[in-house]
Amino acid sequence: MPKHNTLRKAAAIGASAVAAVGLFATTAQASPTPPDPGIKVVGGTRAAQGEFPFMVRLSMGCGGSLYTKDIVLTAAHCVGASGPNTSITATAGVVDLQDSSAIKVRSTKILRAPGYNGSGKDWAIIKLARPIDLPTLKIADTTAYNNGRFTVAGWGAAREGGAQQRYLLKAEVPFVDDATCKRAYSNLIANEEICAGYMDTGGVDTCQGDSGGPMFRRDNTNAWIQVGIVSWGRGCARPGYPGVYTEVSTFAADIKRLSTGF
Repeated sequence: MPKHNTLRKAAAIGASAVAAVGLFATTAQASPTPPDPGIKVVGGTRAAQGEFPFMVRLSMGCGGSLYTKDIVLTAAHCVGASGPNTSITATAGVVDLQDSSAIKVRSTKILRAPGYNGSGKDWAIIKLARPIDLPTLKIADTTAYNNGRFTVAGWGAAREGGAQQRYLLKAEVPFVDDATCKRAYSNLIANEEICAGYMDTGGVDTCQGDSGGPMFRRDNTNAWIQVGIVSWGRGCARPGYPGVYTEVSTFAADIKRLSTGF
């Protein structure tokens, strides 16, 4: 999905784990103050080795997360139709994609969200040929964590229209409520999508090449939990246009059910 105007972050137009999304102040509440210029990103700051061990880079130019040790959760717009597929390589275990210690595993099959037609339901799972022995990222199955501040990460462009990155980048973005987000995107599917970014200033967001990657936060036990999947948005980090993410909790039951025996 091109980050410009539609699907935000697929390979050709994927999304930087942390490009920068601007949010236009359209709510009665002020947006949180963006990070200090020294650490704020258009493309994010580098993640430390091992900081987000569940992050996966997919060879078509998208991101993903380890849902189980042999299943990657990503965006539907990143993959083709459901069925056998050995064309995708998942890279994990490193922040530097050129690191010789990177774990690389081929796909065996894909399951794209039932009913996906390019609008909403933007999730898919990829079965790997063998397990990757790294920590997995649990998914939210309620809306309890659809608030606050989220972390986004990926190897996408560090600026709108820029090149994808060698090193994993990260950033934080605040939740944007549905009513505010709909002022930017009238076609937002509120029960399937969740928005995040700085409405007033922009400057922090995912971008091209980040599609399919996770948006996550800490749960009540201080463990990481995934609440979104990088999906789409207008440009990268533009004021008034937050990033739009698949709302994971809406599809958690389907993801769990369909991944069983997958």
